[in-house]
Formats: sequence, structure tokens, C-alpha cells
Amino acid sequence: MKQPGARIHIESLTELAQFDRCVELQLAVWGYSDGDLIPRRMFLIASRIGGQVLGAFDGDRIVGFAMGLPAYRNGHPYLHSHMVGVLAEYRNAGIGRQLKLAQREDALARGFELMEWTFDPLEIKNAHLNISKLGAISRRYQRDFYGPSSSPLQGGLPTDRVYAEWWLRSERVTRVLAGEAPVIKATEHVEVPAEIYAWKASTSERDAAREVQSHNAEALESAFARGLSVLGYERTPKGDGRFLLGVWNEQHLY
Repeated sequence: MKQPGARIHIESLTELAQFDRCVELQLAVWGYSDGDLIPRRMFLIASRIGGQVLGAFDGDRIVGFAMGLPAYRNGHPYLHSHMVGVLAEYRNAGIGRQLKLAQREDALARGFELMEWTFDPLEIKNAHLNISKLGAISRRYQRDFYGPSSSPLQGGLPTDRVYAEWWLRSERVTRVLAGEAPVIKATEHVEVPAEIYAWKASTSERDAAREVQSHNAEALESAFARGLSVLGYERTPKGDGRFLLGVWNEQHLY
């Protein structure tokens, strides 16, 4: 039996029928209501104005996608990766990482030095991918970034997000993608308990998830305000997550 992800290939998406598939995937991955869905015209626009719309194919079937938009901050252009989604039966097969690496290859070919995206700091697997497997750093926190979300995955909590900065040519990213562990001098850490998923899914235990979110928001905001960055991420045998914070020495400041 073929394993999910065994023969996945990544291609740019350019056709309306493909963008319709991206809309379907949003429903399957996040369970959004119609009001939160990104419509196909947004995927079309992204593909036309210098953004990215990439699909992960299993044969002729699109099983995942990535969508990014051109962006500008502090006098510098960069790419903002807005969405990456993979069907549940294809997760844990490295497809999200494949999509990110394809985004990086395309961005470098067009002269971009930086990609950014936001992610939920309570999502342990996603944080581990972004920080440990891709080499992104984080040094900005935004509370309730999107406002209320209809996705069951959010568990009714505010849509707090941290920014991932992926410095595409940096020594850190180059080392991580080559399989080397970067040298990290962590001075602080912030914990995410493995039970967070169960707490978010249970109306009776949601206050525990909200308390973790609030505590971690204050801890990360304080660390960032003092010049620290998320440089590493650990997962314990029990399944807990841990942000590792320290001083980032590479001078990419925008």
C-alpha cells in the first residue's frame, strides 16, 4: 500500500478549477464557515500579482496547497505565506515542509530574502516545523490577529498569532535545511502542555486552554520587548512543546 506523501509532487496552480480545489481544501482542513473562507478570486489574484499558489499533488489530485502574497515592510519587499493546508490523511508525511521548501525555492529565484507567516503558538506540531525543521525565528506577537474564527481548531479562543520570519539565505536557515542543529544559547523558555488540544476541544476545560494562552502571550510579549527571539523549539517525550528564547546574532532587522 502506498504511503501518503510517497509520490507527492509540487506544482504552481494557475487554473480556476485548481483554485476551486483550494477552497474545498480550506473546508476540509479548517472547517471554516463561508464567512472565513478565502474565495477562489483571491487565489487568482495572488497568482497574478507576484504571489504564490502551489499545490501538492498525489497523481492528479491536489491534496495540499500553499498561498502567499507579495508584501512590504520597513522599506523592504518580502513574501507573506498566508495559508498552507494539507488533508488530514496526508499529514505527518512531510508535505507541509515540501510546500514550504517549494515556496522558498520560488522566492529565492525571484530575489526575495525573507518570507513571513503567522502561526498559532498553541499548535505544537506546527511550531516545531516552523522553528526546528525550517529554521524560522519569531520576535513579534499579535493578540487576536484575525478576530473571531469559525474553525473548530481554534476552540473558541482568541486568534493569537506569532510571526515566523524565514530569512531564506541566512546561515541559520542554511544549516537547519542541511540537517544541522543551530547553536542556541537559550536564556528563557515558554511551555505549551500537550493537553492543550483536548482542553481547546472541550467546553468544560476551555478555560484551562485560555489560561495557558494568556500566560504565554504575556511571557512571549515580555521576552520580545526585551530583545529576545524564539530561536528553538523542543518537544518532550510526553508531547509538551517548549519555545526556546535567546539573542539572535544575525543582523536582519527589517
